[in-house]
Amino acid sequence: MSDTTPTKPNVSKHFTSSILLWMRTDKPRQDGMDRWKGPHSAIIAATPGQLEYRQIHLAEHNPGRWPATPGVETAIPADRKIDGIAEVTFENALSPLAGRKQTALAFEDEVNIFRSTLLHAGPPGTSRWYDVAPGEKPGSRAIIYLRRGTEEGTVAFHKFVKKQLTPALIATGQLTELRTQVFLPWNEKTWDTPNVAHDNPADQHLHASIILGFTDDTARDRFYTDHAPALSTLLAPHVAAIHAYDVTDALTYVKDSQILPHYES
Repeated sequence: MSDTTPTKPNVSKHFTSSILLWMRTDKPRQDGMDRWKGPHSAIIAATPGQLEYRQIHLAEHNPGRWPATPGVETAIPADRKIDGIAEVTFENALSPLAGRKQTALAFEDEVNIFRSTLLHAGPPGTSRWYDVAPGEKPGSRAIIYLRRGTEEGTVAFHKFVKKQLTPALIATGQLTELRTQVFLPWNEKTWDTPNVAHDNPADQHLHASIILGFTDDTARDRFYTDHAPALSTLLAPHVAAIHAYDVTDALTYVKDSQILPHYES
């Protein structure tokens, strides 16, 4: 990627839900990741009304990649460290209603893999995919979770992500993928699965996610060194936490409303 400031990329707006996942600790972590990747994925992929279904697998060792920032939590607490994210983008706002039968099957299987799950979603159109590098496939990814500051209102925070943070990320000229998502206030009833924990203390709530793609791991590391400090200055007045995770895999099972015969990475 060039270091010159890119032109404003095309953006598509979507309705996306992200389910944050924690693997069971009474079984080997890799066993759970493999079952999620295999049999469980087939249940989710068969759900009607999906435009896309991706699994975001996170590195087991993820203490927090964002550089230390005064007044902001950048170290990921060990008991809140996420193992993966199920990212479902719907064809339209009514699509979740069409998938209730498959969702019930997913509920039943969750306990076999996960100890805790939390669903986050924003209003339709607030999941945004920016075409920052047309035709270029990311060789490395990171996902950033943000918790807004205690004095930051929801509307102001959503505006900040769209109008200030996103342009600043694009201006780095380092990205091969950029997806942003802002969340509605979390409500356990939207994904109240049986026999799986959904504890989410108010001071631990997350309010936005940013998926960043890079050409390779070296470019990702350079982003943290060369660009994150300036972005921290921008972020600090608005956020209480910046949790940056390394992504090991981003696996696509449904693409353009079609179930793929084999996932794409």
